[in-house]
Amino acid sequence: MSPSHHLDLPWLAGVPGATLKMALPIFAYLAVAPVLWLVFRRTWRELDHEATEHRMQLRLSGHDDARPWAMFAVAAFVLTALEYYGGHRFFTAFVRPALIELAAGGGAIGAHIDTRFYAELYGYAWWSFTRVLGYVVVPLAAWKLLFPKDSLLDMGLRAKGLVEHAWIYASCLAVVLPLVFVVSRSPEFASYYPFYEGASRSWLDLLVWELLYVAQFFALEVFFRGFMLAPLRRSFGGGAIFAMCVPYVMIHYGKPYLESSVAFIAGVALGSLAMKTRSIYLGLLVHVTVAGLMDVLALSVGRGLPTTFWPR
Repeated sequence: MSPSHHLDLPWLAGVPGATLKMALPIFAYLAVAPVLWLVFRRTWRELDHEATEHRMQLRLSGHDDARPWAMFAVAAFVLTALEYYGGHRFFTAFVRPALIELAAGGGAIGAHIDTRFYAELYGYAWWSFTRVLGYVVVPLAAWKLLFPKDSLLDMGLRAKGLVEHAWIYASCLAVVLPLVFVVSRSPEFASYYPFYEGASRSWLDLLVWELLYVAQFFALEVFFRGFMLAPLRRSFGGGAIFAMCVPYVMIHYGKPYLESSVAFIAGVALGSLAMKTRSIYLGLLVHVTVAGLMDVLALSVGRGLPTTFWPR
């Protein structure tokens, strides 16, 4: 459901420019890698040590841990289902016609459906709903069915230690926010965010959009930094973070190349943070804070912030 237009930089033109643009993420990786290593090296080492001991215990006991296999199978199903049933094409082909028919029939529900005025917002509501269903409800329900003795709170859903690690949240924002303010000055930025083009129409439009946006971010963090990492923690160690980053980068396909590329860096940072704190909430706060600020800044320099609460 994300827009397909790109944040192309005008000075990157022709074959030389395309080659340079393609190589830019490599320079970003090389620049950020030492920072990530300094911040999270102890966490990665502890994870590797924990995984080594776990595999040794499994070998001595003669048992296997089916959790990594089960997680990858469920994750593959969820990602495939969302690609085919949670996107714009499925909504346009099946969901929107159903809404139009429901609206035409009137009644208590149909009378409040306006598929012309809110067509785009309905599309994003479907996008957000399917992410919550696919990233949260389906995998956690499947996990409880497969491993009934496991606590779902161990999927990064415990809030313990948030205050203790709040300094990490502040440190992440101290690094990221100045970059957001710099990038927000470009016209390409203002034309790309927010995804919902009607966000400037009214404060109600903007608030509903942000609620849908936050809901899908929560679902995203539960799935990638909770459901995928928790089962791999004891078997893969620090490598679990990098295994998670591969599908995380791939869900960004369709967005600008540079944004998709640096998603790997964000995935490593957020995954390491989730493993360190055993919680998804600090990463979620970083994600939501940056995304919300990007929307507001883009509107302020582009289409303009809303001037009325109710849409006209």
